[in-house]
Amino acid sequence: MSKKYLYAVLSFCIFLSACSTPAPEDAAPKAIAAVSVVNPDTAIIRNEISINAVATYLLKNDIKANINGYIIRSNIHIGDKINAGQTLFVLETKEAKSIGNTINNLDSTFKFSGINKIKSPVNSIVVALSHQSGDYVQEGEPLVTLADRSSFGFVLNLPYEDHQLLLKNKDLAIILPDSTRLQGYVAQIMPEVDSVSQTQKVLIKIKGNYNIPENLIAQVELLKNASTHLSLPKSAVFTDETQQQFWVMKLLNDSTAVKINIQKGLENDSRVEIIAPQISKTERFVSRGGYGLGDTASVSIQK
Repeated sequence: MSKKYLYAVLSFCIFLSACSTPAPEDAAPKAIAAVSVVNPDTAIIRNEISINAVATYLLKNDIKANINGYIIRSNIHIGDKINAGQTLFVLETKEAKSIGNTINNLDSTFKFSGINKIKSPVNSIVVALSHQSGDYVQEGEPLVTLADRSSFGFVLNLPYEDHQLLLKNKDLAIILPDSTRLQGYVAQIMPEVDSVSQTQKVLIKIKGNYNIPENLIAQVELLKNASTHLSLPKSAVFTDETQQQFWVMKLLNDSTAVKINIQKGLENDSRVEIIAPQISKTERFVSRGGYGLGDTASVSIQK
């Protein structure tokens, strides 16, 4: 009985040994992601719209001959800047040209010349020139077209639904085709709306003196709103394939980052406004190396 008992005990031990699970090897170390971190900032993100505007002289004057006669002197050319009161043409009547100084020679007190000077009424630019020295002109015939320099500006057609934006855009940025940025302001709003496009003409004048050709097309930036919350670089904001959910990886300490869903606001080419949850400037967020990290991830901060 003792041998049978011994065999039974040995068999039972062998059975237990066969059924027991071998001791696991040492667990593999948890993966640590190398990341860089950033802090939120108050950099302003602007939501703007750009509308084309055309350089225009709203007021042009046709200067006409006030007598029948010959143009005996004219020193103006297209493109010249003319000051108010500057002489444009000197005209001599046909009669005076015919008889010359005969009358004056007969009676020196008569002081007959037949000479008439035509002057510019305003500071202007010569945009069209119809006659030159030596031409014979009749009374009422156009001699030159002047553009009033004070009437120069950029005219944009603003959709009427956006006209309230003019209240918050007293100062405007005007961007020329060569990327030059000029400062402008709303000078006048025309009192009518186009019946088809439902746009309203707005005159924008430039601060400063610049030589800008007429009919140049520029872009005017109108601010709709600006960010009021802290923002993060775009590299610190992650999204799914459908771009329906957005999240950030916030550092709890130097070695652990957790996933936090966010509601984003305005954004530009480099930054994203974080509306919710509320964040602070002292918090740290993963900016690079965070895509694909789990809810709680081990990280190593790279300087």
